[in-house]
Amino acid sequence: MLTVTEAAAEAITALTADQGSDSDQSGLRFALQSMEGDGAQLALSVAPAPEDGDRIVGADGGAKVFLEPQAAALLDDKVLDVQQDDTGDVAFAVLPQQQSA
Repeated sequence: MLTVTEAAAEAITALTADQGSDSDQSGLRFALQSMEGDGAQLALSVAPAPEDGDRIVGADGGAKVFLEPQAAALLDDKVLDVQQDDTGDVAFAVLPQQQSA
């Protein structure tokens, strides 16, 4: 199942608050946009609530991620984190989960 880091949860909470959404219900939603060869293109949006069939991943702090079923399958073994670039802008990053020995 997708894991959400504490930093990503804080960014989701801030993003949903900035959108004027009810932070108790809203979250970040991943949906499959297209499949091309070995890769997939995912759409990312702030959603006021999950859609029918979405898997809900909750994180500490109340942040929620909604995963459309095909996106849930693609992200099952991933970690959602945030990374900051040289200019200080923050972007979400999907990374492989660390395998324990």
